[in-house]
Amino acid sequence: MLEILVTEPEAEPLARLPWGVAALLLATGDALAARFGAVAVRGELSGLTRAASGHWYFSLKDADGAPALLRCAMFRRAAVLVDFVPSDGQQVELRGRLGVYEPRGELQMVVESLQRLGAGTLYEEFLRRRARLEAQGLFDAARKRSLPAYPAAIGVVTSLAAAALRDVLTTLQRRAPQVRVVIYPSPVQGAEAPAELAAALQRAGQRREVDTLLLVRGGGSLEDLWAFNDERVVRAVAASPIPVVCGVGHETDVTLCDLAADLRAPTPTAAAELAAPSRNNAMTVLQSQQTALRRAVQRTLQTQAQRLDTLAQRLGQPAQTLRLQGQRLQDLARRLGLALRHSREMHAQAPQRLAQRLIRATAMQLQQRRLALGAAQQRLQAHDPHRVLQRGYAWVESADGRPVVSALALRPGQAVRAVWADGRARAEVLDVEPLPPSP
Repeated sequence: MLEILVTEPEAEPLARLPWGVAALLLATGDALAARFGAVAVRGELSGLTRAASGHWYFSLKDADGAPALLRCAMFRRAAVLVDFVPSDGQQVELRGRLGVYEPRGELQMVVESLQRLGAGTLYEEFLRRRARLEAQGLFDAARKRSLPAYPAAIGVVTSLAAAALRDVLTTLQRRAPQVRVVIYPSPVQGAEAPAELAAALQRAGQRREVDTLLLVRGGGSLEDLWAFNDERVVRAVAASPIPVVCGVGHETDVTLCDLAADLRAPTPTAAAELAAPSRNNAMTVLQSQQTALRRAVQRTLQTQAQRLDTLAQRLGQPAQTLRLQGQRLQDLARRLGLALRHSREMHAQAPQRLAQRLIRATAMQLQQRRLALGAAQQRLQAHDPHRVLQRGYAWVESADGRPVVSALALRPGQAVRAVWADGRARAEVLDVEPLPPSP
């Protein structure tokens, strides 16, 4: 019988076999997990984003500026346990597991816990610059200017390759296609960006060819937006003779240029919306004003037409107008004749009236004088001492005829005379007794 032997090819050594990409990444992840296990690392947060699912994604870098970056992911079950609100630039300590994110072949750390250590050096510099520039008045609300209501031209300071430029142009085309757009190109990230941005702002101010200036850039980490925290750019924004709208980053991003600008927009699209009113809204306002103006003109024309009709009616009947005016003149003439006749009669009777008034006044004055004279006579008679003597009284006078009005003027042995109404008698004072004063 024939014996058949089927042999298997000898296997090559494992080291010489090629890896598949997924297998290699999986093996690398397993090696990292076995080598490091759970690790703790300190650094500065950068590029933090919060997904709708509740997961957090960010990078961790060294606070001393070393060019090293570690991608991190923190799932919702761990993120809800964090007792503070993390933000870019903060110093933190992470605990988690190192691994490989296979879809991109990147080293990443799955974070299990996050603790705050303090603000990062970049964020601390941001706070120092903000305090210094604020003390110099660059952020004062009093120096903010209002934007033109209907600008004819809008300037945009940004990079020609930036997505923010496309967003601004799309928004302006949709809302205000009649507005002319002038672009002042400049890098918005990198070492040369601050000087270029400041130069672009100054160039726009010198040319004065736009009514409003937009300073825009898309979102990013604190490092990506750092050019807009540069003091040169901030001072250029504050010194711009053209009102500046700053739309840098997302709604949560705040730069020093935002604080120095006349108006801050949460996004580049919002900056374009704030700078240019909607053409449709403006047309609606114009149509409303046109309707109101047309109605006002129609009312005025109707009023003037009615007045013209009235004047035409009056002008079309001159005979009646003349007859009415003639009747009015006759009435005025009659009234004038009666007034003249009455005036003449009054003047003719005036001397008689004055004479009668004079006679009555003289008689009245004489009567008043007679009454006053009678009253004076009665008062004089009432004070006549002889009439008092007729009532049984007497008076005492000295030997030389002067009246004695007080007992204290007499002395014993003095010769006096007593006078009555019907005679006199001489007497001698025997004694004087003064009376006690009445109480």
